[in-house]
Amino acid sequence: MKLTRRSLVQKLGLLPAVFLVPQWLRGAQNNKQNEKLLILHTNDTHSHIDPLPANHSKFPNQGGIAARAALIAKYRSENKHVLLFDSGDFFQGTPYFNRFHGVLEMKLMSKLAYDVATLGNHDFDIGIEGFMQAQQYAQFKFVNANYDFGQTPMSAVVQPYQILEKGPYKVGVFGLGVDLNGLVPQSNFQGIVMKDPYESAKKVIQSLNEAHCDFIVCLSHLGYQYQDGQKPSDVLLAQKVPGIDLILGGHTHTFMDEPTKVTNVEGKDVWIHQVGWAGVRLGVIEVSANKFSFWQRKIQ
Repeated sequence: MKLTRRSLVQKLGLLPAVFLVPQWLRGAQNNKQNEKLLILHTNDTHSHIDPLPANHSKFPNQGGIAARAALIAKYRSENKHVLLFDSGDFFQGTPYFNRFHGVLEMKLMSKLAYDVATLGNHDFDIGIEGFMQAQQYAQFKFVNANYDFGQTPMSAVVQPYQILEKGPYKVGVFGLGVDLNGLVPQSNFQGIVMKDPYESAKKVIQSLNEAHCDFIVCLSHLGYQYQDGQKPSDVLLAQKVPGIDLILGGHTHTFMDEPTKVTNVEGKDVWIHQVGWAGVRLGVIEVSANKFSFWQRKIQ
C-alpha cells in the first residue's frame, strides 16, 4: 500500500500541524531567535487514569496516564524549555475518583510535573473541603481570576495568575472558570462568589503587562462557544478582551484539529485551542521568534 503523507500522519498518531506567526512574536528580541519554548496542554481529563477500552466507539485504547507521561517525558527530553498546563475538570468521571476523592489525580499530575492548572466545575464535586484535602498532594499551581474565594481555604492555594520564566521567555498565565451556579450544588462552593470573567481578565492582564510578560496565556474553563452567542465563552473572551495571546480551553470537550484565530477589539490575533476530553490528546504548541506552531498527539 502506498504510504501517503496522510497515512503516515495517522500511523504516527500525529494530528495536522498549523504554523502561525502571531503579532506578538514578530518583534521578538534577538535572544529568542535560537530559543524555543514548548507548551503542552490538556483539559477535561476527568479522572481517566487508564486508557479507554479497546471496544470504545471513538477512541479505542487511547489515553491513560502512563502513555501521557511517556509522551510528555519524550518532549522534555527533546526540548530545553517546556511548560505543561491543564484547563480544568481533572476530577470526576471514573471509579478512581469515587475511591480516592481526587488524591490520585493530584499525585499523578504532580508526577507528570504540571506547572499550572485552572479549575473546572467538576473540581468542586467533593466541595471545598474535599478539594483542599486532595490539593495537599499537588506540587503545581492553581489559577483562577474570576472566582472570589473570600475567607474560604481555597484563597490560600488558588491565585489569579502566575508568571513563569523559561529561558528567555516570561509567560503570564491566568485562569477563568465557568459560572458554578446551576452546575454545582451551592453547598460545594459556599463562600465563593462568581465575578464577571471579562472584567476579571482585564484586571489580570494589566498586572501581567506591568510585569513585562512576553506573552499572556489564559487557561479557560468557560467553554469554546455557545449557540445563544451571549454566554461567556473562549470566542467571546478573545473578541472582547485585548491583551490575551493564547486561550487554552476546556469544559465543552471540543476536539480541534487546528486552532481558531479570532481578531480582538484592537485588531490583533488571538488563538484558541482545546483538546477534547478524557486525556486522549495532548496539545503541543511551539513558540519561537519566527513561528508559533500548533499540533496534537494521540495518546496511546
